[in-house]
Amino acid sequence: MTHRRRIDIRSERGQTAVEFALVAPLLIVLLLGILQTGIAFNHYLAVTDAARAGARRAIVARVAGLTPADVETSVRAAAPDLDQSQLAVKVTDPTWKAGSNVTVKVTYPYSIDILGVVVASGDLTSTMTDMLE
Repeated sequence: MTHRRRIDIRSERGQTAVEFALVAPLLIVLLLGILQTGIAFNHYLAVTDAARAGARRAIVARVAGLTPADVETSVRAAAPDLDQSQLAVKVTDPTWKAGSNVTVKVTYPYSIDILGVVVASGDLTSTMTDMLE
């Protein structure tokens, strides 16, 4: 006598695997989004730190005889992990005299890309203004 297994339509076998297959892609996309946002935030912190380092270097320009090119070099040295070809640095001060303000503006592009789809993009910008000594 052969035993036939009775198939019950109401059986819950395999339900967990099906639910995981439905939810896993959403979790993966969420994880990749968090990762890409973290990378963009890290770049923002690097841009802000580079602008701050450039402004600190620039405030002693009158005493040390620095030029805007020297300030830009210190900005680039403060952000070694960023792509230097995409890092834009602008140093503005019309007089380079004691008491005048110097402004260092650093811009770097970002893009949040999840599975080949660009969700957000733009420029990370940080501007620091200090008074020359």
